[in-house]
Amino acid sequence: MKNNQKTPGKQHTILRLIRTLFSFYPVMMPVVIICILFSAVVSSIPSIFMQNVIAAVEKSWQSGDWASVSGEILGLVGLLVIFYVLSLLAATAYTQMMAFITQGSLAKLREKMFNGMQNLPIKYFDTHNHGDIMSYYTNDIDTLRQMVSQSFPQLLISSVTVLTVFGIMVYYSLWMTLVVLAGVVCMFLVTKKVGGGSARYFIRQQQALGKTEGYVEEMMNGQKVVKVFCHEEEAKKGFDAINDSLFHDAEQANRYANILMPVLNNIGNVLYVVVAIAGGLLMLGNVPNVSISGLAIGISIVVPFLNMTKQFSGNVSQVSNQINAVVMGIAGTQRIFDLIDQEPEKDEGYVTLVNARENAKGELEECTERTNVWAWKHPHGDGTVTYTRLTGDVRMFDVDFAYVEGKTVLHDVTLYAKPGQKVAFVGSTGAGKTTITNLINRFYDIADGKIRYDGININKIKKADLRRSLGVVLQDTNLFTGTVMDNIRYGRLDACDEECIAAAKLAGAHDFITRLPLGYDTPLSGNGASLSQGQRQLLAIARAAVADPPVMILDEATSSIDTRTEAIVQRGMDALMTGRTVFVIAHRLSTVKNSDAIMVLDHGRIIERGTHDELLALKGTYYQLYTGALELD
Repeated sequence: MKNNQKTPGKQHTILRLIRTLFSFYPVMMPVVIICILFSAVVSSIPSIFMQNVIAAVEKSWQSGDWASVSGEILGLVGLLVIFYVLSLLAATAYTQMMAFITQGSLAKLREKMFNGMQNLPIKYFDTHNHGDIMSYYTNDIDTLRQMVSQSFPQLLISSVTVLTVFGIMVYYSLWMTLVVLAGVVCMFLVTKKVGGGSARYFIRQQQALGKTEGYVEEMMNGQKVVKVFCHEEEAKKGFDAINDSLFHDAEQANRYANILMPVLNNIGNVLYVVVAIAGGLLMLGNVPNVSISGLAIGISIVVPFLNMTKQFSGNVSQVSNQINAVVMGIAGTQRIFDLIDQEPEKDEGYVTLVNARENAKGELEECTERTNVWAWKHPHGDGTVTYTRLTGDVRMFDVDFAYVEGKTVLHDVTLYAKPGQKVAFVGSTGAGKTTITNLINRFYDIADGKIRYDGININKIKKADLRRSLGVVLQDTNLFTGTVMDNIRYGRLDACDEECIAAAKLAGAHDFITRLPLGYDTPLSGNGASLSQGQRQLLAIARAAVADPPVMILDEATSSIDTRTEAIVQRGMDALMTGRTVFVIAHRLSTVKNSDAIMVLDHGRIIERGTHDELLALKGTYYQLYTGALELD
């Protein structure tokens, strides 16, 4: 994982997010910032106008020239109205643009996450809870939305206002500015103390939320198992434990957050009183004013200062209040960037799969139309290109493999499957049967040894092209939202309706499909919840059939089908397997009797190999399995 270090931490995440927003909207973002700056500065200038108005009134009070004063005051008010109108236009502009930028940025980030997720290796999904992955797209995105749409603009407005007001304060009176700063230091110390605890728990809350969603998703998927084994109470206890952890983290985070604002508001009120007292004492004591303006401390200074104090402390409180939302947003943003930064599946292959035909010389040449003849296009270092017909010759030599380093699950596996052969793997659960097929399609890469496909090292073949040459029917069937026809066509998107129907007939699925309310146009959702497990498996077989690959991998493909249906499917499977190299994993040994070679695995090693009759004659492990003397786990 990239960018997984704890340092540079939050600052790095914020800077990266800002760079990302600017990369998405390089024109709109500067315009938004300019509008926010203008609006914030305008909100600070009433204090200047107030000082000028009070000074003018004091001057006229002494001179008695009210006519000139009224004109000056009207001019100041008119100018202030113009500024406020411009500020309103700027605020309207940036709020509208921020709404567009926020939703647009979230859409682009979701797209980056999803597109990146499609390039992640299978190992990532095997080792990460699916519910936690879903939390990236929901909770983490939502915290980011709040931060970008609300916290960032408010922080910028408050920060600019604070700086502007501070500059005005220093301009009018250094002594009174120091009084305000003393109060602000107290506010920052409180924010650091309380906000630090809040930030820690908000980060933990975000992590606990992902765990909670992961548990809920797991329980939803396994609800039938929960009910079958009367595990409801244990499931409740498990959820209560995780939910209580989330409650604790959220409660602690919000406890700190809820303490912060009342404390800051009261410090602001106390500061207002202190400034009023300090201003009165400075006036009564005729203390010389230290300022850029050169004005003496009087009502025209003290009254605007009280307004600026309220504005100053209020905006400091706003900055502190937004810290919690920012911390949550940073936690969510970091998780989002962690997903985006996951190492994609590496593919150093350069051999590709192409449509081919024979020329007049009997040599293979590449073509664009589909010919049902495939070839491996192999470029060489000297610039030449050779074409090797795809026949389905798969060989493994001395292969070792471990999912976790140091825990080898396959030991010195050597086997071959000639074009058109059916090779079966049998053995107890965990023996390594599925692992071998995972290595053939390179869901995982081997630790040692070689795997050759038509004489080519599969590490040289592009993974997408390698997998396009393989048809896989898994024990766990996944159907997608769409029609029955859409799910069959998933195997080959350019297949016409007639080809999909032919594949369904081959798999033995046509009869039950025609009995559905809308036949092939029947909509499916929820992983085909309206179909039986056997029917879903038949659709998966049809999906593999329409892909028409030269090599088939059948991982317990008929395990969820009853005996009668299995006989129907087996005929279709036999037709499907004709002329193809087939790897079969099965617990029902009756389905592998006609295999050209049967591999018996135990603890990652091939302990027996041969045909059905040869293995029975050995009277070893396979014989015991077949006769029932030894049961498969």
